[in-house]
Amino acid sequence: MRHYLRHLDHLMLATALAISVFGLWIIENATKHDVPGQPTYYFDRQVAYVAVGVVGMLLLAAVPPRVMRAIHWYLYAGLLVTTIMVLVAGNSVQGGQRWIAVGPFQFQPSELGKLVLIIGLSAILAERRSSASPGMLTLIALAYVALPAVLVFMEPDFGTALVYGAITVGILFVHGAPWRHFVWLGLAGVVSIALIFSILPGAGVQVLQPYQLDRLTSFLHPDQVDTQGNGYHLTQSKIAIGQGGVTGKGVAGATQTRLDYLPEHATDFVFSVVGEERGFVGAAWLLGLYMLLVWRGLKMITTSPSTFGSLVSAGVVSMLLFQVFINIGMTIGIAPITGIPLPFMSYGGSHTLTNLLAIGVLQSINVYADDDEERYA
Repeated sequence: MRHYLRHLDHLMLATALAISVFGLWIIENATKHDVPGQPTYYFDRQVAYVAVGVVGMLLLAAVPPRVMRAIHWYLYAGLLVTTIMVLVAGNSVQGGQRWIAVGPFQFQPSELGKLVLIIGLSAILAERRSSASPGMLTLIALAYVALPAVLVFMEPDFGTALVYGAITVGILFVHGAPWRHFVWLGLAGVVSIALIFSILPGAGVQVLQPYQLDRLTSFLHPDQVDTQGNGYHLTQSKIAIGQGGVTGKGVAGATQTRLDYLPEHATDFVFSVVGEERGFVGAAWLLGLYMLLVWRGLKMITTSPSTFGSLVSAGVVSMLLFQVFINIGMTIGIAPITGIPLPFMSYGGSHTLTNLLAIGVLQSINVYADDDEERYA
């Protein structure tokens, strides 16, 4: 126990908890009027999600990384099975069939899939680093991620599929994949975009749902946005952030949030609430915490004695960075609205649990960094 407590990355732990507590504070204030007669409906549930996530994080930090490597295929199989279950019999909410009902709660397998792919992909590349060529390793990585990514895209959940891609690129980069592989990946991305948005629709095959097309259209053609239609979310988000000014308008003065003009203010647009209620100061403080968390993850990439540890750290950092950039970007109009939540801040059990467990995996790598069985694995 003393070794465990001493080798935790306390700064990383404190930062993740600080963001989570800040998120609870924002959700409590932003959702008081969302459910008549139950002012703490969302807050109480988010407290439960965070509490379960923190316990899971601390327990996972005590699990040796070699155990995670040993069971990564079982985790991968579980991801595929649950994702297929979602497609067959999942619950549909707001145009997306992404959830499985677990009692009174909704469970989203694709969220935990992010962590499963980080562990599995890192294990595969670490195991084969000396027995396969760089080209073969890249192909193996792409094949490993492709199946769950396609299944998630079919739900449809374009945002999470993009996160899977960002995780793959980050892990391959740290693993040392040749630059030409990233060029080919970029070209493949361009071809995929052309197929999805132009070639297939021109042939009568609609890949994206109408609401997804509306979101992308409002992003690519802001001058043609219907502020009461497909551009409503972004318009209200910009108004909320702009009204916040330097120090924010506080809870009582945050009219966009309090009067429910700002849609999804506890989930996708929680950063807009931060901007309106706490202003530039609050937003800058939150971004500073994210930078601190990412720095600790980047440090772990360079200091981990094992390839597996470095690759897992790269995957977690890539996941967090991409989600933060896209979520905040979509609230201010520099990224399309994709439904990607803001780590540790947005309301929701699956992604809250995933993010905290991801910190737990990083803590495990740090705790067992001096273990002879883990070194150089």
